[in-house]
Amino acid sequence: MALIQLNHAGVEFQIHNSNSRSLKKRIINAATGGKITAGLNGRTVVRALNDISFELKEGDKLGLIGHNGSGKSTMLRLLSGVYAPTSGTAVIKGKVGSLIDISLGIDPEATGRENIFLRAALLGMSKTEVSDKIEDIIDFTELGNFIDLPLRMYSSGMHMRLAFAVSTIMRPDILLMDEWISVGDESFKLKAENRLNETVNQTKVLVMASHSKEILENTCNKILWLEHGSVKMLGTTSEVLAHYFK
Repeated sequence: MALIQLNHAGVEFQIHNSNSRSLKKRIINAATGGKITAGLNGRTVVRALNDISFELKEGDKLGLIGHNGSGKSTMLRLLSGVYAPTSGTAVIKGKVGSLIDISLGIDPEATGRENIFLRAALLGMSKTEVSDKIEDIIDFTELGNFIDLPLRMYSSGMHMRLAFAVSTIMRPDILLMDEWISVGDESFKLKAENRLNETVNQTKVLVMASHSKEILENTCNKILWLEHGSVKMLGTTSEVLAHYFK
């Protein structure tokens, strides 16, 4: 079963050693629509997310839209468990997979083969699971003998091929993405695109941040429009995008 339920969820961060009475902070508070406010003991409180409620069931694919700093990345981190809500509740049921930072955990001094195990471990895969799939991963990367060389000898394109191949070997119940991923040269892009489409189609619930109207229309059935960490609009893809892109 895959389920996401947010009920009046909020995420706040306290910044210590901040003078809450300063003119500068009051100006910032006004400019951010109240996103930055005075907290207890003269501390500055940043409201990254405020009073968010929605439910996603199996089959739902939610697109996150909004300007830079609107709360999209914080929302993805909340859903992945990196942040806990400081107000309200967040219920996440099902295995969560993240394509937010596919290079996280990659060690430039380790070989490509060793990095497959390192990255896969961060994704929650056991050594046995990786061993069963490692030849498929290596074959997908098309790295050949480079797979046993240190990553510092790779080009940026080779690095991304490896990271992408490992990160998309999982089939989670809930998939989180920060923009659609495009990696490699032209000959590899089509292969990667097909792999990513396969991963997205097999996941039960998708949450993806994107600025692309075309990708959102082709992928999502719901859109959440965030502004200053709050819900500006939540509805069907056609309904919300018609307002956002007009």
